[in-house]
Amino acid sequence: MPSRHRLLCTAAVVSVLLASTATAFDENDWPWWRGPNRTGIAADQQLPVEWDEETNVHWKVTVPGRGHSSPTIVGNQIFLTTADEEKQTQSVLALDRATGRLLWQTELNRGGFAEKIHSKNTHATPTVACDGKTLYVVFPNHERLQLAALSLSGKKLWEVNAGPFHPKKYEFGYAPSPLLHGENVIVASEFEQGYIAAFSRRDGSEVWRIPRTDNTSFSSPVVAHIAGRDQMLISCADYVSSFDPRSGKLLWKVKGTSKATCGTIVWDGDIVYASGGYPETQTIAIRADGSGDVLWSNRENSYEQSMIASGGYLYTVNDRGIAFCWDGLTGEEKWKHRLGGPVSASPVLAGDLIYATNEKGTTFVFRANPEEFDLVAENQLGDETFATPTICGGRIYMRVASSAGGERVETLYCLDEK
Repeated sequence: MPSRHRLLCTAAVVSVLLASTATAFDENDWPWWRGPNRTGIAADQQLPVEWDEETNVHWKVTVPGRGHSSPTIVGNQIFLTTADEEKQTQSVLALDRATGRLLWQTELNRGGFAEKIHSKNTHATPTVACDGKTLYVVFPNHERLQLAALSLSGKKLWEVNAGPFHPKKYEFGYAPSPLLHGENVIVASEFEQGYIAAFSRRDGSEVWRIPRTDNTSFSSPVVAHIAGRDQMLISCADYVSSFDPRSGKLLWKVKGTSKATCGTIVWDGDIVYASGGYPETQTIAIRADGSGDVLWSNRENSYEQSMIASGGYLYTVNDRGIAFCWDGLTGEEKWKHRLGGPVSASPVLAGDLIYATNEKGTTFVFRANPEEFDLVAENQLGDETFATPTICGGRIYMRVASSAGGERVETLYCLDEK
């Protein structure tokens, strides 16, 4: 890895860990959505670049039910959410990291599923967040958001109704993952009666709440230490917005992206990047110091996916399976290349390699090289992938599905270089 890249990654990891929780995680953990640095950047490590159903598979295990949450990995356990659509149950699973063996399954809800959700969504899409001692999960059911805390052994510690969730205009379901910051867990709910709210990690008591009405969006908020302070960033409702994560107070907002977005904001130095969405399309770069300075924008969009900002460049793969690289400061297009789509999962960067998976289960491995598109490998697992892969401890964890036998079956693969 180039030294500039390594220094930027290290700084991002340190700053976000200090901002989000006192618990320290290393390259062997992936404690929440988009990893310890919250930007989809994994530690530089020895990883496989080629695999299939047998090659470089350390283990594989069937995952009951259906879900799009990414694997959360802390210590010797892997945590996933899943939903049984026929029985209308929502559960958290824990698997043994070494073998994939099921350690426990805790059912948190039965019944109350929304009658309609988007065909590409599930009733278990948000990724589990873990502070090293407790798991925090969000499920939509009974026209509300259920926020719960579990011990690492699967015992429910507390549960609260985080607020209503019953969109009428766009019945597409729920997606944002819970966010940990300080002593709080933060959840977002963007619909006609929307809000972002923070709750005590200790007992679930409400700390603050921001009204976010007349929105329909699916982005997860993120906390970054930028321009000398912690900022909670989110895009949607035609704005990129920054809030104080301790109080919910608005710090700044800049008109940009679209009404609906799905991706999580990324940053490099004091520049934040957002992309969306529907009905307009835009990718935008904003200086996050409250000046309102828009450095550049274009009409491309990554609607479903989050992007990667690293080493002064912005990388993404859009819904149609086209990969882009832009100069992060000027927006100059360095290259674009059609991989093949459609794509919903977000790419992950490890070392100088980007791993990007399309909805058909094909993972493209290419270099984070601004000079040219450099495809390293193309791999296939199953025939359906919506969950973003998790990369840590020298292994890749991929949640995929296959309908080859006539019945849809989800599998979690643990890949390593043999």
